[in-house]
Amino acid sequence: MDDLRLGRWMLAIACLCLILGAGSADEYRTVTDMRGKDIQIPADIERVVTIDDGLIEGVMFVLGEEDKIVGIGGCGLHEITNRTYPTVSGETYELRGGMPTVTCLMSPGIWDLPLLKEQGSGINYEMLAGLDPDLVVLHVGSCPLPSMEDEGVQKAIQTIEALGIPVFVIEGEGSLRFDEPDFSTISDEIRTIGQIFGKEDEAIELADYLESEVEFVKERTNDMLDAEKQNVLIFGALSSARNAGGAGIVRGTDRPDSYVIEEIIHAKNAFQSPGSPIVSAEQLLALDPDVILLTTSNAEELYSAPYYQNIGELSAIKNRRVYALPYTSWNCAKRLEYPIDVMVIAKAAYPDQFADIKVHDWVLEFYQNVYGVDEETAIGLRSAQWLDWTVEEDF
Repeated sequence: MDDLRLGRWMLAIACLCLILGAGSADEYRTVTDMRGKDIQIPADIERVVTIDDGLIEGVMFVLGEEDKIVGIGGCGLHEITNRTYPTVSGETYELRGGMPTVTCLMSPGIWDLPLLKEQGSGINYEMLAGLDPDLVVLHVGSCPLPSMEDEGVQKAIQTIEALGIPVFVIEGEGSLRFDEPDFSTISDEIRTIGQIFGKEDEAIELADYLESEVEFVKERTNDMLDAEKQNVLIFGALSSARNAGGAGIVRGTDRPDSYVIEEIIHAKNAFQSPGSPIVSAEQLLALDPDVILLTTSNAEELYSAPYYQNIGELSAIKNRRVYALPYTSWNCAKRLEYPIDVMVIAKAAYPDQFADIKVHDWVLEFYQNVYGVDEETAIGLRSAQWLDWTVEEDF
């Protein structure tokens, strides 16, 4: 081959490489995750695995991307909870069909998705590889993945990357495990998920709406005097706590619930210590909160269950100021429904300031605005989150 022909051949190969390279670049784009790491992801994502408790899946539903989920790693999404407990009259009170909102919306599809991480177990990497995802989205700060400092989380990221699968990390302070809880980063999480799918505007609109609902509550209570501030206790009426000799668990000052109580609705957290310890009946009586908010339970349990008759002198019980927060499976991390928690706590603490708000109507509007569902579906979501009591009590 003469030099001229060789030169032309090499030039042709070079041009071909440039063309192929340009085409390959067009098939991928770079998005920065919440670690600050640039991730190369396909321009046209078709298969996504999420390891989370519901925030990522909820945002994907709102963005119209939920059909791309081919596997999940949050066992709370598969959960249906029914609770029963006795009353002093000998009858049984039942709470049935508690489900995560995302499960209701995406059902039955989400029930059929492979579950890659059972509670208390590691990720099934063989199953993950078999799903051939374009992208794995991890929510660090959720039940499955507590924090970036956790060795298990670091190993999970490294192992998935070693499989040749892009890993996109969502990290935020919506988690109950952060020392300085703040809802502001939930908006950052939502916007970042929007960037993954090239739907930044839709994600910003969603985040702005959630922020506006919280700001509405904050502005109404901003001028509350110290003497007017109510003592509010978040209380878990858990059988495991009773079996351990206590009355239940309480949530302390390092939890997002305390942030809501003190910084958003301008009340006082009745439990002024960090953590979520088991407390005895005597400790509960000493706290004597004005208002009690129950997690995954119902006010009737504190009013009428025989094992709670020893705390009947609590001001909140005597004054019938025990209320229930919306059902959230595992209660590990805040999801898109966090403004519902804010509104329920606000109205429970300050009924006069929110006399014009009927939570049972407000929550239907919230579901419709966030998820774009009709009223019938919104009513079903309200029931699934155990908020029918708001209708019964015209709350």
